[in-house]
Amino acid sequence: MNKSKEYTGDRFISLRTCAERSNKVVLIDELTEAEHLFNKEECTPSSESEKGYKSLLQNQLLGVKDQYTIHQLSGSSYMYKGYPYKQQISILHPHKRANKENGSCRLPICCGLGDETTETLARIKEDRKIPRVPFKVLDAPALRDDFYLNVVGWSPQGVLAVGLGSCVYLWSAQGRVTKLSDVGTGDSVTSVEWSLRGDNLAIGTYTGVVQIWDVNRLKQLRNLKAHEGRVGALAWNSSVLSTGSRDKLIIMNDVKVKNHAIACLEGHKQEICGLKWSHDEQQLASGGNDNKLLVWNNKSYERPSGRFTDHAAAVKALAWSPHQHGLLLSGGGTADRCIRSWNTLTNSIIQCTDTGSQVCNLMFSKTVNELVSTHGYSDNYVFVWKYEGMRKLATLAGHTSRVLYLAGSNDGETIVTGAGDETLRFWKVFPRNKTLSTSSALLTLSGKDLR
Repeated sequence: MNKSKEYTGDRFISLRTCAERSNKVVLIDELTEAEHLFNKEECTPSSESEKGYKSLLQNQLLGVKDQYTIHQLSGSSYMYKGYPYKQQISILHPHKRANKENGSCRLPICCGLGDETTETLARIKEDRKIPRVPFKVLDAPALRDDFYLNVVGWSPQGVLAVGLGSCVYLWSAQGRVTKLSDVGTGDSVTSVEWSLRGDNLAIGTYTGVVQIWDVNRLKQLRNLKAHEGRVGALAWNSSVLSTGSRDKLIIMNDVKVKNHAIACLEGHKQEICGLKWSHDEQQLASGGNDNKLLVWNNKSYERPSGRFTDHAAAVKALAWSPHQHGLLLSGGGTADRCIRSWNTLTNSIIQCTDTGSQVCNLMFSKTVNELVSTHGYSDNYVFVWKYEGMRKLATLAGHTSRVLYLAGSNDGETIVTGAGDETLRFWKVFPRNKTLSTSSALLTLSGKDLR
């Protein structure tokens, strides 16, 4: 009896032999032959989508990730090292003359594909990979689950300010955590906002008081008493701080003068949810719980220069485009779920996108024409969009509660999101602005309340 036994497995492992290159050429020949059959009149597909599918299939089989199909594989010379140029052309381009003057073979000309399919295939190469998981998660005890608050801000120097209960903590790029302010028992922090230079921090409270702090000296500079309700929205314009409150008013405060309240903007019928100055500091956008979006001109505060009433829920999420003058985006709450684009120069709507969830925050990238949105009921996702056509590039999941807070790093690469699950999550979503300082890089954190 033969004691030798042949052991077999349930998995086939191919051998990397010298015949591998020949096998690849055979596969290319087979696909090329299929291309000829495919182009025959009796085999012509009924729709352009079938052509697109075939092209994508060829790309997947051959491991190619660019916008061209098998016809431009001559550019991927790693598969045919040692093959003369004319021989590559004869294999890959049997329908073309084998000479260099013909140039590359592009889809619309060579394969008969239309512009729409070509654009779809191009996305394989153009869309960069966006990490779907955060690279850092911090615990933030007492981070409130309240849609109307704005308690997370990131300074140009890379200092993160977070309002937790009645206290404001600062997290520096060196990993230090500092307790900046305690508004006292019976009160709580409802908003934080950095000045444009990043040396001062405004803190809004539930009782309607606004504190101005010098973060370098850890010293309180002003105590502004202007509102009769909680201050949930703040926005800086040079030395002027705009404050929005539950008392339905927007106060313009010049922090350099004794009588700080220089103007009072009346237009909303309910609590102010969001405030954002345009990048040229000429227009202020305000969103309210009355479902209204108003735009105010810096030259006159008597009445809004634009009034938009299309949203069907509270308007908290606001973002001005740094790439197009007068372009404003706004997001609606649970009953609306839409991101709308506005031209504030003509006071007209540009487009509307239904996201399927409550829109909590919006922020444009500094480097590319893309934006990020955070959401609440009912998905708790973070979406990355290409603005042109509002095409979704990535869905970031991880938060188990509404993603109510959003801030971006100075280099434009990283965003931080906060939620009612009492966590802060850091994501790399945009290309970095290499001309800016990298001092905002995140280092190891050690601290009592943020950890």
